Amino acid sequence: MFTARTYLAALLLAALPAQAQQNDNKQQMLHAIAEAPSADNIKRDIEKLVSFGTRHTLSETESDTRGIGAARRWIKAEFEKISAECGGCLEVSYSTGVISGEARIPNATEVVSVIAIQRGKTDPNRFVIMSGDIDSRVSDVMDFTSDAPGANDNASGVAGTLEAARVLSKYQFNGSIVYAALAGEEQGLFGGKILAQQAKDAGWRIKAVLNNDMIGNTAGINGVVDNTTARVFAEGTRANETEAEARSRRFTGGENDSPTRNLARYIDLIADNYMTNLDVMPVYRLDRFARGGHHRPFNDLGYPAVRIMETNEHYDRQHQDLRTENGIVYGDTIDGVDFAYAAKLTALNAVSLASLSWAPNPPADVTIKGAVSANTTLSWAAPLPQEDKLVKGYKIYWRYTDASAWQFSREVGKVTEFTLENVVIDNYFFGVASVSQDGIESPVVFPGAAGSFGN
Repeated sequence: MFTARTYLAALLLAALPAQAQQNDNKQQMLHAIAEAPSADNIKRDIEKLVSFGTRHTLSETESDTRGIGAARRWIKAEFEKISAECGGCLEVSYSTGVISGEARIPNATEVVSVIAIQRGKTDPNRFVIMSGDIDSRVSDVMDFTSDAPGANDNASGVAGTLEAARVLSKYQFNGSIVYAALAGEEQGLFGGKILAQQAKDAGWRIKAVLNNDMIGNTAGINGVVDNTTARVFAEGTRANETEAEARSRRFTGGENDSPTRNLARYIDLIADNYMTNLDVMPVYRLDRFARGGHHRPFNDLGYPAVRIMETNEHYDRQHQDLRTENGIVYGDTIDGVDFAYAAKLTALNAVSLASLSWAPNPPADVTIKGAVSANTTLSWAAPLPQEDKLVKGYKIYWRYTDASAWQFSREVGKVTEFTLENVVIDNYFFGVASVSQDGIESPVVFPGAAGSFGN
């Protein structure tokens, strides 16, 4: 019924500036993306990946029904199907490299990952990446013939990546999105190493890597059942920090403000703003204690990269031969996957990727000054020419030095320098975010080399 109230609301909406309406629409899109991932699609994809018996990196490559060769061809076909449905919006290909002479790959073996690129419309050489791992294993990491279902570790991550592509391929973004199914993780992170080096050689400006490794388990070995939290692992100082940069950081701070840490804070904020019943736990560590994942090769080259995963792991279901021993059932089988939870973590990825790709490039060349002064001044480079119209302005953030999240902020307009009066530099950490005409923000950039997302 068209009442007087709805008529008035329509008049008010029409009276709003076009930009305000556009902002509302972008926020609505992000909420829609957060609701879109399908648990049924993820279940179907995990079932298919499990059906290949084993996806061990050294396993069968010629069969159409068993081994990693069949798995990667199916993944490529799925990406191509998604691309066909969006009018060819994905560039689907293999990322390959030959590995040999390694402890877990002694003989020459082609490590083949599958990638799909959704090109941005204004800044196509700016990239964000979502990844999952194709390969699986049992107790003996060199056993490439036994059944290794790898339902949660890590068919769940690949299924989530495929589903994110289905959701996000319905939209256009300013920056480019890469969906990657990486091989060789269990044998030494080789798929990630190959893709990270290829990206560097190609000059990709990578602003975020979201590695998904085990996103489907909600029943932990500690007895906790939890479908409302997720962990985001984020390392501190850059692995490729120079001695000069380390000396500077010692006097100015930044050990807790690497681009990777600020990417984790960004994902945490995305969950708060757009996700229902999901709390993100940033973990300030590269990965689980003394362990690793496929984000690390990107960290090694200085790119911001995090691992997104379940909060409570069940070690009886990881890297185990299929067996029952002393009444305990071992093995990474599909009955241990919570598909609705995997869809929820997929949604966290999708809305984070969308926000990152709609946002402008994070500010570059951020500097700060204010020693022996009542005021703090931050400056940064002007937006890239291809993004100048996209940028509405900038937002300065600051927090007490013992706080884990940003506490205070101020929008400062489309300038390249701003002074916070009577805010003493000694007492806070500072950063700057770019803001789009749609009100979408980039991650916060800490001043100097310690926090730089690059140009």
